Amino acid sequence: MNKRTTSIAAVIAAASLTLAACGGQDNTNSGSGSTGGNGGLSGAVAIDGSSTVAPLSEAAATGYRDEAPGVNVTVATSGTGGGFKKFCSGETDISDASRPIKDEEKAECEKNGVAYSEIIISNDGLSVVVNPENDWAQCLTVEQLSTIWAPESEGKVMTWDQVDPSFPKEELALFGAGTDSGTFDYFTDEINGEEGAIRTDYSPSEDDNITVQGVQGAKGAMGFFGLSYAEENKDAVKLVQIDGGEGCVTPSKETVQDGSYSPLGRPLFIYVSNKSVAEKPQVKDFVTYYVENSVDIAAEAGFVPLTDEQKKTAADQLAAAVQ
Repeated sequence: MNKRTTSIAAVIAAASLTLAACGGQDNTNSGSGSTGGNGGLSGAVAIDGSSTVAPLSEAAATGYRDEAPGVNVTVATSGTGGGFKKFCSGETDISDASRPIKDEEKAECEKNGVAYSEIIISNDGLSVVVNPENDWAQCLTVEQLSTIWAPESEGKVMTWDQVDPSFPKEELALFGAGTDSGTFDYFTDEINGEEGAIRTDYSPSEDDNITVQGVQGAKGAMGFFGLSYAEENKDAVKLVQIDGGEGCVTPSKETVQDGSYSPLGRPLFIYVSNKSVAEKPQVKDFVTYYVENSVDIAAEAGFVPLTDEQKKTAADQLAAAVQ
């Protein structure tokens, strides 16, 4: 992945200072927006959802403030599932999502009269990481990962030698995304064959920094989260190559985009309330800015940018959303 021109921490810090200066609102779907002095937009844009997508939206919000300093864009992180709960109840304008919306979430939005548009915004690889002192798990197969993480392994597969006899008898310490995270859904589906299927004796968190700290703290530790977080914490954790059936592949911008990092490469999305776009000019303007600058935003936040084909899809989705 390309080295970040601005770290996520710096982006978030800058965004936080800006948002505080703008009034620090953090939840509202209120404020229809207006055209203030000098033709500038004002009002609020409320975003919630995936902690993986949040750095992208934070970077977009930081860049957008130069375009419209009167608009207060806030970004919260309750996980993809938690974000959809708020979005489908009409609490937010935009929902960050690291997976497509589920049928039951679609039904909830429909029940509440929340029409929306899906827009692909970037790519990410879901990374598996181990402690830097781990010198045996250089590459793991999907089958080995399932041996570690499957529900039936709970209380049974407790040391690394139970995964592969050539591995040392080092105690496993497992960390990863919580159940409200799209990362959790994606990982469990791809590795264990069913969304939500996972051993429960691991340490879950919606905060990926906690997973980093956990993996860093034990020689036999393993965790999973978005590739951007692994890149951001490359001195604290070590990436594991994944063999999805075609040999060992290291997650990177190139392998995510070309599809060779399988099955843990994925697209990322934002879901936009059609009502917010129609009634709040600041939401329409922000979403347009976000999509039109998605490649630069991805590079700044350390994500894998859209391919040319994906950029065309995003442009078409944007056109449908703001018409």
